Amino acid sequence: MAKLIAEIGCNHKGDLALAKEMVGVAGRICQVDAVKFQKRNNVELLSSTQYHAPHPVPSNAYGDTYGAHREALEFTPDQHAELMEVCAREGVIYGTSVWDLTSAKQMAALRPAFLKIPSATNLHFDLQEWLCANYPGELHVSTGMTTAAEVESVVRFYEDRGRAKDVVLYVCTSGYPVPFEDLCLLEITRFREMYGSRVREIGFSGHHLGISADIAAMALGATVIERHFTLDRTWKGTDHAASLEPDGMRRLKRDLINVNKALTYKRTEILEIEEATRRKLKWEPATQVAAQ
Repeated sequence: MAKLIAEIGCNHKGDLALAKEMVGVAGRICQVDAVKFQKRNNVELLSSTQYHAPHPVPSNAYGDTYGAHREALEFTPDQHAELMEVCAREGVIYGTSVWDLTSAKQMAALRPAFLKIPSATNLHFDLQEWLCANYPGELHVSTGMTTAAEVESVVRFYEDRGRAKDVVLYVCTSGYPVPFEDLCLLEITRFREMYGSRVREIGFSGHHLGISADIAAMALGATVIERHFTLDRTWKGTDHAASLEPDGMRRLKRDLINVNKALTYKRTEILEIEEATRRKLKWEPATQVAAQ
């Protein structure tokens, strides 16, 4: 069955207590397999101009400048270690996206089960080179806003370093939220055909509304499903509107389990559940002859 990752990301609003609460809700109520956070070194990631510019959407800002906004949403490595401990108690896997080399080194030192390369930095090969050499866990790579040739170059990069079988390669469209016509779910089929035997798994990272597309993604062969997670979609921030609240995430997990059960061939020509109904209702030539 497809594994379900609840991306808390920055939806904790910079509040560690809230982040811990979200881990508990995702684990106990929604029964997700993993949660994912994000780690950025904003001084390294942003130019001075970007850092000191105002947030482009002031209503979503947690600081006077974009840099201050980003800093307000960051946790320290020690706080991420606390979150890993909470995840262990709640029985969910901890992972985080790393946006720059400093963050990659800090998070790799915690030895989480997986680290993710977001779509924005999947061509940052210095970062990925360091991870290939120093981090032994799973490497999840998202492919939003990335050309087919660039995706191929990323996969070959990992193959050349003997790490491709540690890679979970995600089909993704970078938008918040993404309309259904831009989800392009058949890319999952293409990824399976081109990369299914070359990487560890093919995943789907969705920023859409509802849960129907995620079920289709699993039916098409995605074995990891990632969705943004929030406790309240009306909260301030870019990602909340494209996130699932607890009941939505719970329903998604339920539906993934049930649809996975349904994705089988018939075990016998007449299933056991059909036998009594067949005896009662089925028109059969031999039965009709005997009746005459």
